[in-house]
Amino acid sequence: MTGEKQHKWIVGIDEAGRGPLAGPVAVGLAAMRADVYAQLLVQKHGLKDSKQLTEKKREIWYSWLDQEMEMRKLYFTVALVSASEIDQTGIVSAIKKGIEDCFSCLAQHLDPMGPSKCTVFLDGGLHAPEQYGDQQTIIRGDESEPIISLASIAAKVTRDRHVVELAKVYPNYGFELHKGYGTSKHYESLRLHGLSPEHRKSFCKNIH
Repeated sequence: MTGEKQHKWIVGIDEAGRGPLAGPVAVGLAAMRADVYAQLLVQKHGLKDSKQLTEKKREIWYSWLDQEMEMRKLYFTVALVSASEIDQTGIVSAIKKGIEDCFSCLAQHLDPMGPSKCTVFLDGGLHAPEQYGDQQTIIRGDESEPIISLASIAAKVTRDRHVVELAKVYPNYGFELHKGYGTSKHYESLRLHGLSPEHRKSFCKNIH
């Protein structure tokens, strides 16, 4: 890893919910003091990409994030960008907005340190705002870089909880089961009931 000695904060970014037919896309950001992150790199304790963890283990890690944030050892935030905005601007622009929203929250939290005090690691093809000059995109970074894994868990758990709440408002679609993804039962409910306001119309064009 590079950057711990030069920077006080290590930042990870990942998204969850790029592909579902319904619900928002979530962007997660996790930031840790470099000295604390160095300890995490040694320990890890089974920390993985959210997709490789069970729901129970994701919830355990999310609780750990809450506890560490209370002790001011880390900071995390999640931005949700709605289905309607995805339809208006496209999924790439929606994720970009989510990233910008996360960094806006981070800037308020880290003030007055600012971007120069951050080393940023992002999963896949994601990019941080250009003022964060020390940033690195890592293919499958959610599997190899623990700070990205934490961002992934934060995004996934937050989005899943949100979609479960949507199921109470729109009970005909089984959101609590498939979290908005295109399962056979989800397609069947769409054919029976049509689109809800939480569906991404641009993702559902070929459903009959």
